[in-house]
Amino acid sequence: MPSVSSTRSHLFTSESVSEGHPDKLADRISDRILDEFLSRDPHARVACETLLADQCVVVAGEFKATSEVFQQVQAMTESLVRQVVRDTGYRDSNTGIDPEACEIQVRFNGQSRDINQGVDREDGVLGAGDQGMMFGYACDETPELMPAPIIFAHRLVQRQAELRKSGTIAWLGPDAKSQVSFRYVDGKPVHVETVVLSTQHDDNISMDELRASVLERIIKPVIPESHRSPDFKCLINPTGRFVTGGPKGDTGLTGRKIIVDTYGGAAPHGGGAFSGKDPSKVDRSAAYMARFLSKTVVSRGWAKKCLTQISYAIGVAKPVSCLVKTSGAGELPDQEIERMLQEEFDLTPAGIIDKLKLLRPLYYPTAAYGHFGRDDLDLPWEKVS
Repeated sequence: MPSVSSTRSHLFTSESVSEGHPDKLADRISDRILDEFLSRDPHARVACETLLADQCVVVAGEFKATSEVFQQVQAMTESLVRQVVRDTGYRDSNTGIDPEACEIQVRFNGQSRDINQGVDREDGVLGAGDQGMMFGYACDETPELMPAPIIFAHRLVQRQAELRKSGTIAWLGPDAKSQVSFRYVDGKPVHVETVVLSTQHDDNISMDELRASVLERIIKPVIPESHRSPDFKCLINPTGRFVTGGPKGDTGLTGRKIIVDTYGGAAPHGGGAFSGKDPSKVDRSAAYMARFLSKTVVSRGWAKKCLTQISYAIGVAKPVSCLVKTSGAGELPDQEIERMLQEEFDLTPAGIIDKLKLLRPLYYPTAAYGHFGRDDLDLPWEKVS
């Protein structure tokens, strides 16, 4: 990493959470149900929300699919929920949630005809599923073309999950959070100053042993010495004991970790969540396309960083607006980049769905560790040329 040689410096922090965090568990359940619908009916309309509390899971939403598919997925939702909870690593009602004994409430409704008439239009055009503005971002800070703080925050909780699942550190629990603070100089990340990592754990582990093991086996492998500041510090389970986690420790709700899902706060967010929504909802599909456009700009060398905004009106196919901002980091004028992108790519919902091949069950794996910059998943919006 480059040395600190300028007074124009600042700290920027991003956080991530593990798949066992209650909000992420809710996202995973919602996306698992979405994938089940799409595997049976690629044109299903899905808006699925999940709420988790102590030993209770509520799955609700509005859906449009064939009668047979609707009934099939509704009937199997309870077993899908229990499997997701089980796969996430929860076993015990005292420390998180019991997948075998927790209460599960299912509340499925049909999609409103008033909403559907603007999406599946009589003229055959697919209208936007809602109004809103979506942002995409890319930068040259990392090989993934993502901001460095969020990439390293994700890697910490991913490493925690790997060691837990493999049994290498058997006392780790599924609920965890990370936070990484980078020092930036002249707009570039130069080193990590502070890492915060809190992990759920078994009751029989001492805090001294936990902190030593987390430092040596999770933090140091993820944050190499070359990336650490001279005053590098770690805060590991700063409140101490963290035995009770998951929905036992806090409620979980779909769509409550939208900054973790995207760019860690380094770029604006339109406010719409992703999980549980089929791609007719531009909250999801247009945010993926905006990332694709921004990544295209940076990967082609047109700019070192790029922010794209696309906005829509419900029931209307063409975007209301499209904006590209390179903040002076571009080789071409922003308006010229906007023009070229809109000429090359179809930004209607149907065009996005076709370009990114979104009518298929690919969403469940995205519900933890971010939707962007993933080299462990085969995500079409990350494939640019």
